[in-house]
Amino acid sequence: MSRRGLLLLGQCMPCVKQNASKIRIRRMEMDKNLNMYFKKDEFYFAHDPQKVCKTGDVVLIRELPERLTRLITHNVEKVVYPLGDITDPMTGKKVVVGKYREDIEMANQLFGKSEKAFDYDKAPPRGRLEGTKDFTHGETYIKYHEDGKDQPFAV
Repeated sequence: MSRRGLLLLGQCMPCVKQNASKIRIRRMEMDKNLNMYFKKDEFYFAHDPQKVCKTGDVVLIRELPERLTRLITHNVEKVVYPLGDITDPMTGKKVVVGKYREDIEMANQLFGKSEKAFDYDKAPPRGRLEGTKDFTHGETYIKYHEDGKDQPFAV
């Protein structure tokens, strides 16, 4: 069976490479001695010239027919779930902690909405705080030494 058409689901991690994203694929590996499964992470570099995915996003990647470079072996297909906006994969509904947003709004209509309650419909999309509190868009680099200065984009 050919593995070229295989899609992998993974999480985007901070990456130093240009035109690429580092994707973590988490698998469960069976330990025969303990008869238990343990997490095993594999990292792939995926071609992403438009920087579609940001750190923390869950993305689909597909293996390229031939390698672009020695490290870049996959291509980013699409962003499945952006970070911070949790969606139930079975129903497709938005989730807050352990409840659907629809159920929360229905309860608010029945019992009255609090003045301090957060309104998800009026909330801006991700990226509003880029440069102030959200640094996932910044160019990352490898921190080679400690010089006492703040280095927010260092990996």
